[in-house]
Amino acid sequence: TEVTSSGEDKDDFHFSESTEDFLIRRNAAARAGYGFSIVAFSTSPPRDYRISYTDPETPASEIIDGVSQFRRGTRLLEIDGVDLVNATSDDDLNTLNNGLFPETPGEVHTFLVQDEGASETRPVTITSDNVVPVPVNRTGILNTASGDVGYIMFNTFSPFSSEEAIATAISDMKSAGVTDLVLDLRYNGGGLLAVASQLTYMIAGDANTSGKIFERLRFNDDAGTTNPVTGGSNDPVPFYTSGLGFSLTSGTPLDTLDLDRVYILSTGRTCSASEAVINGLRGIDVEVVLIGDTTCGKPYGFYPQDNCGETYYTIQFQGVNNKDFGDYADGFVPLNSDFPFGVKVNGCQVSDDFTRELGDQSEALLATALAYRETGNCPVSSGKPLTNFVKNPVESDRLGRELTDPRDPLGQTLKQNRDMTPAPAAGRR
Repeated sequence: TEVTSSGEDKDDFHFSESTEDFLIRRNAAARAGYGFSIVAFSTSPPRDYRISYTDPETPASEIIDGVSQFRRGTRLLEIDGVDLVNATSDDDLNTLNNGLFPETPGEVHTFLVQDEGASETRPVTITSDNVVPVPVNRTGILNTASGDVGYIMFNTFSPFSSEEAIATAISDMKSAGVTDLVLDLRYNGGGLLAVASQLTYMIAGDANTSGKIFERLRFNDDAGTTNPVTGGSNDPVPFYTSGLGFSLTSGTPLDTLDLDRVYILSTGRTCSASEAVINGLRGIDVEVVLIGDTTCGKPYGFYPQDNCGETYYTIQFQGVNNKDFGDYADGFVPLNSDFPFGVKVNGCQVSDDFTRELGDQSEALLATALAYRETGNCPVSSGKPLTNFVKNPVESDRLGRELTDPRDPLGQTLKQNRDMTPAPAAGRR
């Protein structure tokens, strides 16, 4: 029942889901869909539902007449002839939900859409397919006058496939000889803490992590030095220096960038294990420059536990870094923000920009990161809304009175995972 300094509930994270769904997500199993992520700027009529990003090699990103089916900022107006903006009847909502959330691959649905900045609408006929989450959505090498900058959009630590995906992306950055890294975590709600440790190590390298820990789990006072979940000693989470066997062969050495500074793009959907990366880097004095908005504020985590086919996520611990700090329940906050709570971090407040594709150097968050890298200061536009959208859109769920998708009944909360799935002991620092 405790609240944070800003008055928000400290514990807004308990939930459960079917163990079948848990395993599907954890193992990155394919399921019916299109491969796009939707945000809602208004969930009630007149609704405003838009595409936030598409995953590569999915129906949503298919190229037709030189352009992809769906693009960042594209607004959804109709589905199968039903007005998504204004519909209210149960029959219409069922039609819209069936089109947005296909149950099986091979379903054909027709959307009427309007691209960001366009005056015309266009129809899109799309067929659902078995799609798999893509942890690393895109990467790029950005050429600047002061050296090459790496860009990685990393959307989830959760599926086992995230381990190999992020290790490969870092290796590509190392091979390209980048001098700085922009890590786009704006939509990353968390996942496996072990993969967060690996990523932090790959950014910081041996010299910065030697003799230090990534995170220590803080249970309640009755736990003492015991981990009450496993029954073993409450050993700190190390910096993992090699593959742990999730999707990368156990013992495979991890490449490192050996950086003393990293630029992290954030929104209120940057949560949990993503925040553990920020806190872990700060615990070893690697500078984090935060570009975007205040993170979600979840220093807490859990060991998912099955009981009779339902998996429960019950908050069991708080994570603290090498400096024994973990009090960021009001989030990490860019330094020039006027939000009076949270933990202030060097960087700039910038509204999420849906007028440009992610990875485009003119997209607001990325452009601000590159400008800050050159000058050490926030652009004058920083801290002000850059579009006419609301500040914090929510990830779309099923349309209706409860706004829930039965396959994901708590929406983004299901992605705000910071779980301690056991990892092998190899490769610890």
